[in-house]
Amino acid sequence: MTGQAAGEVWPSAFPPPASPALSWTLRDIAELPAVRAELRRHAVVETPDADLLDQLVLALDEMASNALRHGGGEVRATVRLTDDAYLIEVSDQAAAAPPTPAVGRDPSEGGLGLYLIAEMATGHGWYVQGGHKFVWALLPRV
Repeated sequence: MTGQAAGEVWPSAFPPPASPALSWTLRDIAELPAVRAELRRHAVVETPDADLLDQLVLALDEMASNALRHGGGEVRATVRLTDDAYLIEVSDQAAAAPPTPAVGRDPSEGGLGLYLIAEMATGHGWYVQGGHKFVWALLPRV
């Protein structure tokens, strides 16, 4: 897993079309507990499976915290819906810095969130548009 090149784990690609569901503008990691709680309240109607809900919350939290720590500028997090998946998309203003999974790091040191999301997701990627980097992942709704 950690021996793969970053581009193989997190490819440059656009997400599929999806309908709006939830959206947040974030400026600080301290806002994430409220975001997680709101996501749980809204997603539980769509996802009765507790494990899927936990994966959704984990993926959004990992992606948003990465953007807040490493992305710079205003961070925007959204959850949208496709026919069979949640599309989690997080943008920041570090358009020149692709998502970079930790390489060669002891798992006990952390930094493996992008690998974890790539394993959980049915699709994932990133792209640049309008001076912003967008990182996205699809997680199943059923």
